[in-house]
Amino acid sequence: MKNQLKELSNPEKFQSPIDISDVNVDVLMLMLESMTTIRKTEQQLALGRKSGLIGGPVHLGAGQEAIAVGISQYLQCTDRVFGAHRSHSHLLALNPDFYRLFAEVLGKKTGFSKGMGGSMHLFDQPSGFYGSVPIVAGTVSLAVGAAMAAKLQKTSNIGVVYIGDGAVEEGVVHESFNLAKIQNAPMLFVIENNLFASHMHISLRQPSDMISRFAEANDIPYELVDGNDVVAVSQAAKRLVGDIRSGKGPRLLELVTYRFYGHVDWRDDVDVGVERSLDDIENWKARDPIVRLSKSMTESRYLSKHQESALNQRLDKEIDKAWNRAMSDPYPSADATLKYVYSEEK
Repeated sequence: MKNQLKELSNPEKFQSPIDISDVNVDVLMLMLESMTTIRKTEQQLALGRKSGLIGGPVHLGAGQEAIAVGISQYLQCTDRVFGAHRSHSHLLALNPDFYRLFAEVLGKKTGFSKGMGGSMHLFDQPSGFYGSVPIVAGTVSLAVGAAMAAKLQKTSNIGVVYIGDGAVEEGVVHESFNLAKIQNAPMLFVIENNLFASHMHISLRQPSDMISRFAEANDIPYELVDGNDVVAVSQAAKRLVGDIRSGKGPRLLELVTYRFYGHVDWRDDVDVGVERSLDDIENWKARDPIVRLSKSMTESRYLSKHQESALNQRLDKEIDKAWNRAMSDPYPSADATLKYVYSEEK
């Protein structure tokens, strides 16, 4: 395999603090809280799944929080954002209502999708999140269609879709790249390149580890960024979203990152014949986006140990309260089973 990512894919690199010199301290605090909220929410979901309280699978993205948090700062609630099967962070970065996420994953009627969708069918139109699905690459063409609609409506809204490095092996992704370029659609393709598709490393699936090469093939401008540096993600998103809103057409943002959990649920997937070791996971954890940001803020005296401890304690209490509340919520009634399947029109 051709290593075009170079040091970006080396877990022993990029472990140092990040450059926060040009970022307002209030913005840094918001990013730190948002990433920490997402991490703790997924840790609770992992515990719920492991204990059997959650009946269906959960695909966790711990370690990848900087991507959605960095990008969402420049999105509006009128934009049309689409996720995939690992999309808790994509939704929570837009709307940090982890109580409704807990309720949804537990199958309760108070959830984002009224308990009908679970972890992989999330929807929250008021925040601009138009859905996630378990079908790999299933939302890519929908996002391009939404972007084209925004253009026809003569708005400044854009389409956004989050996909992984494995999804680009689906033909619809390349058709969508082509259509977005030909139609000059206001579209942002976000590639979360965590080097794995399910349990298979990218070296076993593709001739190169850089997904941006497909942007080059379709003449779509792109940026390739360390996905575990929330400031770098944010700055790249600002540039690309600005270009899109100004009518310059589609853009692609590739973020190199790594998920700390395995493909699904709480396991780490080091014992299933995967090219993934405990040493790899530990090295990537040294690139933890939350740790890198908090360390940078501490060294710059923007964040004290007391402030960090208080943040973690507050979020722990809020998440515990939300989980218990969701656990006690009612399930949908039996007659609601078909309510959102068939039209009620006669």
